[in-house]
Formats: sequence, structure tokens, C-alpha cells
Amino acid sequence: MTTLSKKVRVRFAPSPTGYLHVGGARTAYFNYLYAKSLGGDFVLRVEDTDEQRSQEAHLKMQIEDLLWLHLNWDEGPHPTTLADQGPLGPYRQSQRKTIYKKWADQLLQNGKAYYCFMTDAEIEAQRQALQKRKLPPHVDSPYQDWPLEKSLEKISAGDRAVVRFRTKGLKKDYRLPDLVRGDVTFPSDMVGDFVLLRSGGMPVYNFCCVVDDHMMEITHVLRAEEHLSNTLRQMMIYEALGWQLPQFGHLSLILDEEKKKLSKRKGATSCHEFMLEGYLPEALKNFITLLGWSHPEGKEIFSEGEAISKFALDRINAAPAVFDGVKLKWMNAQYLRAMDETQLWLQIEPFLKRENLDFSEYSKDWKIKSLGAFKSSMETLADSVPLYHLLSDKAFFVDKAESAEVLGWEPTRRVITAWLEELKNHKGEFLSEAEFLQIQDAVKNKTEAKGKNLFMPVRVAIIGKPHGTELKILVPLMHLKSLINRASQALAEVGSGV
Repeated sequence: MTTLSKKVRVRFAPSPTGYLHVGGARTAYFNYLYAKSLGGDFVLRVEDTDEQRSQEAHLKMQIEDLLWLHLNWDEGPHPTTLADQGPLGPYRQSQRKTIYKKWADQLLQNGKAYYCFMTDAEIEAQRQALQKRKLPPHVDSPYQDWPLEKSLEKISAGDRAVVRFRTKGLKKDYRLPDLVRGDVTFPSDMVGDFVLLRSGGMPVYNFCCVVDDHMMEITHVLRAEEHLSNTLRQMMIYEALGWQLPQFGHLSLILDEEKKKLSKRKGATSCHEFMLEGYLPEALKNFITLLGWSHPEGKEIFSEGEAISKFALDRINAAPAVFDGVKLKWMNAQYLRAMDETQLWLQIEPFLKRENLDFSEYSKDWKIKSLGAFKSSMETLADSVPLYHLLSDKAFFVDKAESAEVLGWEPTRRVITAWLEELKNHKGEFLSEAEFLQIQDAVKNKTEAKGKNLFMPVRVAIIGKPHGTELKILVPLMHLKSLINRASQALAEVGSGV
């Protein structure tokens, strides 16, 4: 394990613009695992400087997703009140504007930045002219050499200006020893003079990110590959302020099965959607851990404790990771089927109640028995709904369209009548599997019906349609009075001429 001279501090810094994307969840979890593997701190910071898109409701949605995943942070907004928890807040960038201004003022005083009064129209005209000459469309501000006092006078007169970082004179290569990708080199002329503060005083991402990471004592920045292009600007700011660079690691892209960037158009991509679809948080975390990281023993199923003990940055792969929905469902099924039936019932009950399927009056033993019969057929918690739907008397009806042919067969009335008679003669609240098979044989002998002429009418009398789950699994879970009522309803639907 790596020996470090100072305590590891990592952060997950989402923008509150919607539910937590699965790519963001992976970034959060990798940071969490790394911190916990080395006894470090996991900080949640909210990057809400995009005033148009950032919403309090979205922040609460993302926090709900993080809590569902059991990713508890050591510092950051309180999960309920959103009040700061920790000594280095505020943890929301919108509440740190005076801090950013302080450091922007220092860069202005040191000549590392300047006020720029160019309008959007002037900037666009300049960029188009440069593009026609096939030159990089970097801003060449006429204000870059103005004395600070002159700029302040113009601002005092009511003019608005952005604060730009001065790149003039930085003609060198910047080398980043990336923890995932190895050495990455950026030529300084990749960027022109870039904005630090907007004219309204709100900082841009690259500036507040540097200030926050430094002041929150972040030692390692593990983030998505798409942020690699931001790193040069951030390295320049670190250098200008004389601050030590944290260690960076840029995680690979996540692709869909068609090797394209994972998109909502291809299905669920947010943790909230996976929760609604009945995935277990433990299974989803196990799955996303393997999106770019590999277990040293090649395991695919492992606990979070084992993930923490085995997690190391040198096992993160720089190549894109493919999100395999089939594998996720398989993995979820493994976790679901390994779960204790008592705990599993607590997990499926909200899904059942959402569909008005209420089994609260049934005994604990019945619930455990039913899950013992059903869970091998379940891959997600939502899969419980169609299975238990068959057991709900409130949901039962004879599907006339699907059962029309069977209801019109010559033996059907005799078969259902004999089935109903056998049920009424049975003593007990439930049928065992053996008793069900015995009664089915008795119906066969009474009516001389065979094959589909026997089984399909009985099935219609039990589940209201001729095809579905194996009856020897269902019948032992159904009250005798329920079986009798269903058979009576089915018999009433048999054609009068049969």
C-alpha cells in the first residue's frame, strides 16, 4: 500500500443540475474507496456556480442518490438541512464568492490577471478573424497591459469587466504526472487568456476548483477524463498563486454497448432510475467498481469492505469502460438471491404497494415461503410485481381474450367443476405441492381429460389465463378460499353451450 506523508483528502464535486449520473456515481465511489482504503477523508463539495441550471431541488436529489448508495461523506452539506459540516466550508461554491474575489484580487495585484472590458460581440469578431487565418481563436485583449488603477477607475465609472488570467510569457510545456494515464504534456499555447471571474463576480469552474481544492486541503483529485482539458488552466493558476498541485487521476469514459458515450437515450443512466427499477445499491456499487478497475484476484462479486481493502490506483485502467446492462442485471440477481428472505421482503414491499399489492395481513412464514419460491425468478426488485400480482385476489380476473379458446373447449366445464369440488372437499387453509398434484390427478381421473385439455382449464381457474408461472409453485402460496373463489369465477365464464 502507498505510504503518504499527509492524510489523504479527496472530494466529489457534482453540479446540482439533475439526478446523479452513473458516471458521477463511479467518480464518487472511486474517491470514497481510495479515501477509506488509506484512512482519509471524503469531502462532498457542491459546484453550483452555474446560476441558470443549479437548483436546490437538484442538490437534494443528488444527496438522496448518494445516501441510497450509502456513500457517506466526512465533510460537506448536512444530508437533511444542507448546513455545512466540517471546518473548511462553506462547501457550496455559490457561498464562497468573497473567497474567490480575495484570490482574484491577489492575481490582479501581482499582474497575473487583468480586467477585460471586451464585449461579446468584440470577442466573437476577433475569433472569427483568427479562424479565417487558421490561427487558434484565443482572445487578444486590448486591456491586458492596462495599469490596474486605470481599470479600477473604469469600473468605478460603471463599466463591467471580467477578470482574465494572463498567459503572456508562459511559453513552456506543462507536465502532469497523471495517476491513471501516466505523464501528460500540455503546451502552454493551447489556451489564451481565460476568464477567472465573470462580470457579475461569479467565478468560472477552473478558478473556483483550484481555490477550493487548495483551501480544503485536497490531496488527490480523481475525476472524469472529460476534465483533462481543464487541467492546463488549473496548473497555471496553481503556479501563479504559488500553491502545491494535488495529485490528479483522470478516469476513463464510460461507453454503452455500441461503444458510444453512455447516454440517457440508451436507457437508465441515473442512480435514481436504477433505484426505481429495483436494483440494489450494493450491486450497483460492485458493478461500477469494475468500470475501469479490476480486482487483484479477478473476482467479480465482492463486498464493499473487500473493495476498500483491495482498492489501489495502479489497478485503474485508462481505457474506456463499457457499461453492460446485461451484466449489471446478472450481478443484481446474485445479490438479490443471496439476501436473507426477511430482508428481501422489506426491499420488495414498497414495489408491491406501489402497484396496490398489499400482503400485510399474511404471516411472516408465508412471506418467507413465497420468496423462497419466487426469488430465483427475480433479477430486480421490480420483478416481484408480476409474480405477486398472480397471488393478489384484488388483481385477479379471467382474461377472456387470452382464455377464449380454452373456455370454449368441450372438457373445460367438467375440468373446472371437478377442480372446484376437490377444493371444497379439502381440509386445511393451504394446499401443499403434493396435495395439489394429488388433486390434479383426481380431476384427471374424474374427467378423463389429458394434456392441455386438463392443465389449461385448471390454470385459467387459478390465474385467469392459460399460460404463466408453474402452478405447483403458485398453488401452495394461495389460500384455499382464494382458489375456490377463482375457480367459481372461471366456471361462470365457461360458454353455456359447452
